[in-house]
Amino acid sequence: MAISDAVPRQRPAQGVYEALKDQILDNRIPPGTKVNIDAVSRELGVSPTPVREALQRLQGDNLVVATSGRGYSTTALLDADGLRDLFEFRLLVEPWAARAAAVDRLNNPARRLDGELADFRERSSTGGDIRQDLVAHDTHFHELILTASGNGVIRNAFEQTHCHLHLFRLYPADVDGTITIEEHRQVSEAIRDCDPARAEEAMYLHLTGSYRRFAEAFNGGGAAALQARRASSVADVR
Repeated sequence: MAISDAVPRQRPAQGVYEALKDQILDNRIPPGTKVNIDAVSRELGVSPTPVREALQRLQGDNLVVATSGRGYSTTALLDADGLRDLFEFRLLVEPWAARAAAVDRLNNPARRLDGELADFRERSSTGGDIRQDLVAHDTHFHELILTASGNGVIRNAFEQTHCHLHLFRLYPADVDGTITIEEHRQVSEAIRDCDPARAEEAMYLHLTGSYRRFAEAFNGGGAAALQARRASSVADVR
C-alpha cells in the first residue's frame, strides 16, 4: 500500500486522515484491505497515535471497520441493493428539502447555490481528473439545500449516511460532471424562482437520474424498479 501524500507536521492526525481518505476514495486502498498501523506510521513518518486517531475518524465515516483481534480494514463498496436503499432514503428527504428551500423567500439559498455552481465550473475548466472536485461540489450543493430547509434532524440523518463518500468510490458514469451540473442548475433555478413544485420535481429527476447512472455500473434496470416503487408508494398515500 503506497501512500505518497505529504502529512502536515503541525496537524499530523488531520494529515494522516486526509491521506488515508484520499487513498480509500480513489480505491488505491482496495475495499476489504487491512490497514497496518505500523506500516502507515512508518511510511508517513508519524507515530502510531495519529494513525489510530485518523482510523477512528474514518470509522465514523464508514470507510473503515474495526474487527476484534484483526484491527482496521476498509469497508466494502456499496452493492446494488445498498445503492438502491441509499437513493430511496434520499428520495424521501431531498425533494422535500428542495421544496422547503423554495418556499422560504427570506432564507432562499439560490445565490449560494449559483455561487457553488460557478466555483465548480471554474475549478473544472483546467481539465484533468475532476472527480474530487465533483464530489466536493455535489456534497456542498446538497448540504446547502438541506440546511436551508431548516430541519436539523433531517440534515443530521443525511450526514450520517456519508452518501457522497460511498458514491465517490463507485465508478463515476458522469465523469466530467456535465449532466450533474445541468441537473443542479435546474434545481437552483426552481429554488431561485420560489417555485416549490418545480424544485421538488427537479430534485426528484436529478436523484433518479443519478441513481440510474450509478446503477449502470452494476446490472442496469435498477432505476426503473426504484421509480416503480416510488409511484406505488405515492398511489398508496393517495
